[in-house]
Amino acid sequence: MLEIKNLDVHFGVIHALKDISLTVEQGEIVTLIGANGAGKTTALRTISGLKKPTRGSIIFEGRDITSISPQDRVKMGICQVPEGRRVFSTMTVLENLELGAYLRKDKAQINKDLNMIYERFPILEKRKKQAAGTLSGGEQQMLAMGRALMSSPRMLFLDEPSMGLAPLFVKEIFDIIKSINQTGTTILLVEQNASMALQIANRAYVMETGSIVLTGTGNELMQSDEIRKAYLGG
Repeated sequence: MLEIKNLDVHFGVIHALKDISLTVEQGEIVTLIGANGAGKTTALRTISGLKKPTRGSIIFEGRDITSISPQDRVKMGICQVPEGRRVFSTMTVLENLELGAYLRKDKAQINKDLNMIYERFPILEKRKKQAAGTLSGGEQQMLAMGRALMSSPRMLFLDEPSMGLAPLFVKEIFDIIKSINQTGTTILLVEQNASMALQIANRAYVMETGSIVLTGTGNELMQSDEIRKAYLGG
């Protein structure tokens, strides 16, 4: 479904991504794990079209999308939940969700999808008239995910969804990620909580200083002594 080939990205003289290649098959959860500064977010931003690569290609469903706009990638079914939630704090919960569907014209289906979001995240319906900035961190993460789902994505990118959340919310967010995947949405997940990410991932890539240094199934990497020592606390 998604194929990244020999991707290089520079920020001035800084070589941020170094010849990375990866694939995501339809229906999978694939995760990128690694320390801060490893290049995980840069990889997602590049695939989303927010950063231009200096070399390499991005293929989505057989089409080279390396040079097309972020908006056109959303139209094709790619949507990203950014690091730090990035909700529109002065707008209501409902207005944030409606913005997620800004490229869509199918009003009847949009209303159905809105009801689906409320079923999946009941707290958002209770708070729909509330300013998004007044929600807790966990609620804002749910809103950011709901907003992305309103674009009706076939592939969802999640950037550090557990960042700054209490442990109870972290488990809930990962349960939601699994349920989204089970309804047919393919997921590429960037996450520093390697233990939680590997538990739900079909496959994983480990990044260090802009390079992919290891890959395997989630279970294989959970059992790896190297990964346990580096990312799982022993």
